[in-house]
Amino acid sequence: MSKTLHLSALLLFAATGAAAPVAAQKAEKTETKTTTEAKDEDNKRPPLPADRTIAQTTRIGGRTLSYKATVGNIPVRDAKGKEIGQVVYTAYTVPGGDVRRPVTFAFNGGPGAASVYLNLGAVGPKRVPFGAQGDAPSDSPVATDNPNSWLDFTDLVFIDPIGTGFSRSLVDEDETKKAFYANDPDIKYLSKVVYDWLVKEGRLRSPKYIMGESYGGYRAPRIAYELQSQIGVGVNGLVMVSPYLDPASGDDATALSPLPWMIDLPSMAAAQFERQGKLTPDAMAGVEAYARGDYLRDLMRGRSDTQAVDRIVTRVTELTGLDPALVRKLGGRVDTRTYLREIHRNDSTIGSIYDSNVTAFDPFPWSSQQKSNDPLLDSLIAPTTSAMVDFVTREVGWKTDARYHALSYEVNGAWDRGKPDDTPVTDLRKAIANDPKMKVMIVHGWDDLSCPYFASRLIVDQMPSYGVAQRVHLNVYPGGHMFYSRSDSGAAFRRDAMAMYGQN
Repeated sequence: MSKTLHLSALLLFAATGAAAPVAAQKAEKTETKTTTEAKDEDNKRPPLPADRTIAQTTRIGGRTLSYKATVGNIPVRDAKGKEIGQVVYTAYTVPGGDVRRPVTFAFNGGPGAASVYLNLGAVGPKRVPFGAQGDAPSDSPVATDNPNSWLDFTDLVFIDPIGTGFSRSLVDEDETKKAFYANDPDIKYLSKVVYDWLVKEGRLRSPKYIMGESYGGYRAPRIAYELQSQIGVGVNGLVMVSPYLDPASGDDATALSPLPWMIDLPSMAAAQFERQGKLTPDAMAGVEAYARGDYLRDLMRGRSDTQAVDRIVTRVTELTGLDPALVRKLGGRVDTRTYLREIHRNDSTIGSIYDSNVTAFDPFPWSSQQKSNDPLLDSLIAPTTSAMVDFVTREVGWKTDARYHALSYEVNGAWDRGKPDDTPVTDLRKAIANDPKMKVMIVHGWDDLSCPYFASRLIVDQMPSYGVAQRVHLNVYPGGHMFYSRSDSGAAFRRDAMAMYGQN
């Protein structure tokens, strides 16, 4: 019974005595019937269009490349074979039939994000500008050739999980949450989608790579291990872009842990160095040494050691550029929200958690707390959504009037995150231990405070060597969470990927 109905029944009971419960029961039955009918209508939505393929060209590395672009869908079935969902994907493949040509499956994160960001921002054959300082929601969503695309050395399949893009559940809300909106079921059905695409396209013999950004970086090693150990498909390589690898080490970690402060400080320092024109790997090496050395030791000494507090305040002020009085009030433990507002306070702008040097005007600059959404996140929804829908419906001709969800807050809010743990790192360790030929690359932007690069640095440094000097490669580029929005960083990412894929 809804809250409104419950309140109405109480008022009716006060006025008419015993008649009220009968009226309430009738209303409740009516509402139940209406709700059931509504669910039935939801499940009678028009079917998705049949898969559709068109021929396109793009220029990469000074050469024109011909390829096929396909928009299609793969059914998701429960244990009894009932179709409970439909996953829509966009695939770019180069004709030729060479079994040695790799195929890369790409996932974004959220949870609740479609794969459009990796598609039209990072590695797909076409690109729409977004995510950099100066990009605006009203910019024309015209896609142009992407010189940093990976299509010349791997086919690409961009997968939109249920509730994102045009992908949809065919069951009611409760069943949807159980089947799709939780960590473990998400891995199970998405791994099966990868397998189904390989079978559908006859590509089981091809080299296979999994790529994931943000929460997609949480997915990638888990999908690889699920494919390897449960479904029976070997994965040749993993690419984790700004990955969310260890939920247990973040802001909700135990109050005794210095990890949240250690992890965030280097990215704050990188942003400060960038503003000063001093950002280099050598400069950042010194910051990392401080974060895992003197900073860690002084944090653990606590406020009773006044000399340790003074050292922290002096060094953190220097590294972040914040007001020393504020740093002292915070005890040298600068949280990201405070940093993003205060570092740009003088010009009434606010930085993005995804790249603290990408700013927008703060609509409520005098408020004690941030009252607006993230400036970068808000700015990229319009260009990515418009560009992707235009491509799918007009260019490819995959006609649908369904709404496209580039980023679904509904999915994110419904997600069952379970108990924070390091499952993706555990699965990564097991997957590469089982397969000595599997290649792994983790990439980050220096300025990212949503998934700071230093967390991955610490994680990689704690992993065994597996008998080689560097089993997991960690590369960091100028920029933030979507560092590839900067053309130079996107080009460097492409070069490192080509080396991983054996194309250099």
